[in-house]
Amino acid sequence: MAQVNQIKIAQPKLLVKIRRLLFDNSVPLLFIVICLAGVYFSKLPLVFILNTLLSRITRNSFLVLALVIPVIAGLGLNFGIVIGAMAGQFAIIIVTHYKIAGFPGFMMCLLLATPIAILFGIITAMLLNRTKGQEMITSMIAGFFANGVYQFILLFLVGTLIPIKNPDLVLSRGIGIRNTIDLATETGLKYALDDVFKYPLFNVLVAISIALLIGLCIDYYLKRKKGYEGIDNFKFTTQIIIMIFVLAASLYIIMTGSILRTVKLPIVTSLFIAALWSFNELIMKTKLGQDFRTVGHDMEIAKISGINVERTRIIAMVISTVFAAWGQIIFLQNIGTLSTYGSHVQIATFSIAAILLGGASVTKATSGQAILGIILFHTLFIVSPKAGNNLFGDAQIGEFFRAFISYGVIGVALGLHAWNKRIQAMRKRLEIV
Repeated sequence: MAQVNQIKIAQPKLLVKIRRLLFDNSVPLLFIVICLAGVYFSKLPLVFILNTLLSRITRNSFLVLALVIPVIAGLGLNFGIVIGAMAGQFAIIIVTHYKIAGFPGFMMCLLLATPIAILFGIITAMLLNRTKGQEMITSMIAGFFANGVYQFILLFLVGTLIPIKNPDLVLSRGIGIRNTIDLATETGLKYALDDVFKYPLFNVLVAISIALLIGLCIDYYLKRKKGYEGIDNFKFTTQIIIMIFVLAASLYIIMTGSILRTVKLPIVTSLFIAALWSFNELIMKTKLGQDFRTVGHDMEIAKISGINVERTRIIAMVISTVFAAWGQIIFLQNIGTLSTYGSHVQIATFSIAAILLGGASVTKATSGQAILGIILFHTLFIVSPKAGNNLFGDAQIGEFFRAFISYGVIGVALGLHAWNKRIQAMRKRLEIV
């Protein structure tokens, strides 16, 4: 009888958890459905979609992960990563001028970009500290202003005050940097990081899923043994099911000799991304991370607690700007071409659209949401033109799909989050009543 009562009590809890999971993740779930429909209607080969998607994920992940800490610290979605990207491009121009190619050139870019990005981050953060409550629009305008200064330096100061005479970089008149710099030459940076080491994707997924399964089971066993009360059985079961699914799918692809097993993962680029993900997770377990969270939650409470709010916000912005600079270097070494006056312009829009698709909001973001958002955003970006063409018989419609995804998705995601917020507030009021 007692067992029956326990089951009766457990069932509603499970249902509530499932409903809450679906409700809290309504934005990514909606776009997962749209992605699956897009893949179906595009009729593109899976190996093509996977190869292109993998290339885009490794190319853009670092930039999107750079957005996480400012959101936690209450700075909102950092449109100012454009400024960090400019620091990365300055470094690429310098390294290209001195013809330092390959992986050494890539590392030199990171080294040169870091102090420039720190300076830019401090200046941007000081501006945001004077415009509290309006950080997003301020960072966007700061990006436009910085773009003007960037163009002034590269168009008018290079060749006059800045002594660069390299004919591969400077315009024929001797003043100003060329519109496009080819990084695919012998002295360029194309694939400087991606080509260091590659390995079949599904072999890597098998190893990772086995390691995570063992790790999750050991963690669960140790918590049970110590009598830890905060064990979430539902979360543990969900994680185990996902890992088993990934392991089974990867083994099936390898053992059946599918063409998908030829897809290769750039290992070193992935390690850079994993390192940033780990950094975002580990820093939140330090005092500085707790300060980020407290400041993001309520600045007045943070001040009363003795936290230097402005200094904490400056650190968050500097970290984000430095990572944005590094992310832009990773992005451009994959592209192989630097559009001197255009490569940095749209990265904030694309990165913010991606993290919003993953379920983040202007007040809450995680690294997992960033990666999920990149997968969804770029899946839509790959399949939507072809799907639009197949559905409506007009290639131009496909381009409209692409434009809608790039810009409209930010509005859709923000609207859904606002709706979620209102529903959650209503639910809390009903629970109180």
